Amino acid sequence: MRARDELVQRLATQRSEKLGGLSEGGFRELELDVRKNPQAFVDTPSDRAFYLVTRALERHEDACANEDLLDDDEYYASRTKRLARLTADCDEALAIDPDCLDAALIRLQASNLDPDRLLSALLDLSLSAQSQRVFDELQAKAPEGSLNAWTDLTVRPHLRLQAAVSRTALDTARYRLAAETGESCIALAPDDALGCRHTCALAYARLEDEESFDALDVRFSRQGSSWMHLARTILLYKLGRMGAAKRALEGYARLVEGGAYALLHPVMVELYLPDRPEAQPLSFEEATLVIAEADPIIMDVPDFIGWAQGTRNVWFAAESFAERNGFDW
Repeated sequence: MRARDELVQRLATQRSEKLGGLSEGGFRELELDVRKNPQAFVDTPSDRAFYLVTRALERHEDACANEDLLDDDEYYASRTKRLARLTADCDEALAIDPDCLDAALIRLQASNLDPDRLLSALLDLSLSAQSQRVFDELQAKAPEGSLNAWTDLTVRPHLRLQAAVSRTALDTARYRLAAETGESCIALAPDDALGCRHTCALAYARLEDEESFDALDVRFSRQGSSWMHLARTILLYKLGRMGAAKRALEGYARLVEGGAYALLHPVMVELYLPDRPEAQPLSFEEATLVIAEADPIIMDVPDFIGWAQGTRNVWFAAESFAERNGFDW
């Protein structure tokens, strides 16, 4: 989540509307002023709460950046401390604006609930009167495919919540719920800035729903991504088309930097707060996210990892990546 950019855009848009609208140049100048001192443009409790959420996320990100060289015990102690601080910051925002959905979502994500309890809490939040009303209004505004709700800054928190529900449903093996929730987000915001298509692709692979997987791929012009490459491999493996599955796996290993290593040596990934972090397409950083998200599926597909390890080109790709980067092997 680019919280600072969204805060600036939100405050500048509201101030421009109060002034009766500005020229393009005038709005750019206003944005610069807001970015220099956003507090001066905070006029409402909801703005104040979102400002606090922005600061909380930035503070949390800074704390994460200082943990790289810690040993395990120090890391987990630091992690516990920063998540507690983030929870307290969200409580402060919610005390100012109880309807601050981003604060409520991040607070749940930072609470270290087990995945089933987290999903239940997220569903309760998404079914709240406010969130349900927003989606009802959106769906009534325009037929499917003719609306891009992401352009409305007030709707983005609701889309982030639905994306979180979709990912958590996948994490708890509710694959149909993951796909349906992800598809509902895509229908409202077809540009899919939150990457719900990635969650849907993994869900369709686990469900062996090749028709829906292909339709999703076509809808996004068959743009290659780490998620699509891995999901296609899983789908073909589960369908028993082993020749095609092997070619897909080798394609994943070839096209995704460090993809083979990430698959055979998964690493811990930090919590998504509140949404999937940005990473360069087809990079090793993206590969670590993909494998973390796909882990419940991989563990549930018998012999998949053993089969992947036994694929000669994949093993060599992983070993070579480890040697080039000084990683354990």
